[in-house]
Amino acid sequence: MSLSRTLLDVRPLRTSPLFRRLLIGRTVSTLGGFMTAVTVMYQVWDMTHSTVWSGAVGLAQALPLVGVGLVAGAFVDRSDRRRVYLVATVGQAVCSVLLAVQAFAGTVPVAVILALVAAQSAFGALGAPAAGVFLPRLLPRDQIAAGLALNQVTGQAMMLLGPAVAGLVLGWWGIGVCYVVDAVSFGVAFYGAFGLPALPPEGEKSRAGMHGVLDGLRFLTGHRVVRGALVTDLAATLLAMPISLFPVVNAERFGGDPRTLGLFLSALAVGGVAATAFSGPLTRLARPGPVMLVASGTWGAALVLFGMTEAAWAAFATLALAGAADSVAVLSRTTIIQTHTPDALLGRVTAAELIVGQAGPHLGNLRGGLLAGWTSGATALITGGLMCLAAVATVAGTTPELRRDAGASSAGARKGERPGPADGEPQRGPVEEEPAGP
Repeated sequence: MSLSRTLLDVRPLRTSPLFRRLLIGRTVSTLGGFMTAVTVMYQVWDMTHSTVWSGAVGLAQALPLVGVGLVAGAFVDRSDRRRVYLVATVGQAVCSVLLAVQAFAGTVPVAVILALVAAQSAFGALGAPAAGVFLPRLLPRDQIAAGLALNQVTGQAMMLLGPAVAGLVLGWWGIGVCYVVDAVSFGVAFYGAFGLPALPPEGEKSRAGMHGVLDGLRFLTGHRVVRGALVTDLAATLLAMPISLFPVVNAERFGGDPRTLGLFLSALAVGGVAATAFSGPLTRLARPGPVMLVASGTWGAALVLFGMTEAAWAAFATLALAGAADSVAVLSRTTIIQTHTPDALLGRVTAAELIVGQAGPHLGNLRGGLLAGWTSGATALITGGLMCLAAVATVAGTTPELRRDAGASSAGARKGERPGPADGEPQRGPVEEEPAGP
């Protein structure tokens, strides 16, 4: 196999100028988002020196994502997705500007900062389902997984770079400038999406109100492949999320050295970036169902090994493996959703995916912390990994459609033709790459 086919598949960058613009805008905006996340935590701690207020920052971010998510998805499926995304991006930029204003003013209560964070998160919950439609409408179906991998690897790179850049900007110019940088980054994201054509739903629009939400939930519970993908992801995070256990495992096994604790998180990120960078064979294979099941099982097994290891180098190696498996599982899950969901439902299903992706890790960290308090960090890790393996095996055994899922690798795709509809979904193709006004 040639090196070019082993590395990240960059065909979407060559074939779609609109995708290139979107990716640049998304990457810059993600950098600004991680800078703001660090800055908010720093500012709230500096103002209060309270772990309660620091914890409230995460709550202010998570609650709007869950509360707004499904309702926003139904609204997106009745609207021009491009326009919704642009409005949401402007809303997020305005929140960053107001955060900058309060930082320069220096006299605003912490509650106001949290309210602005919550408002920005709510706009994000509106924009994310709209953005979930872009790739299936911009790229041929056999390039969707490659486009998702490009989104993922740039996001992971910004996750590594963003906190470091935030630290430098905070040290040199202060809190307000970090928020200004984030506001500018949303401007780049706006420019990236501005040239898109109108993207109304294909097929029947969502019904208004809760009827549309219930239609989306009926699709999620009735489509076995999509349901299996979301259940697998939720099981992996809910049963085996290890982040909250890192401090206690570090204290139990490695003397509580803070450098070791930092390397735990870095090892996960390095594994994720490496797996995505070499994802070419997986995205070209186009069998996201089996790949996701194997990757999710590998995630659980790697965490079992991490819980059993006594050597630091082995701990970092198992966490890197876990990070790689997690990245592959996320990429496969998103590919399944993008290629199996009808366009008219994609906003609602993307919103549900966002909720699962946010709620699962938070609840999983809570589960791990409670179990470790009753037993030990190692016990919580090992039992969580084993439960993850059991859950993945159960989903695989009860969902043969997911085991057989060939994604874009239908006979037509192998012959270089666009595949026909699968699982009752309508045909989707790339849009014409002509700029349109807002």
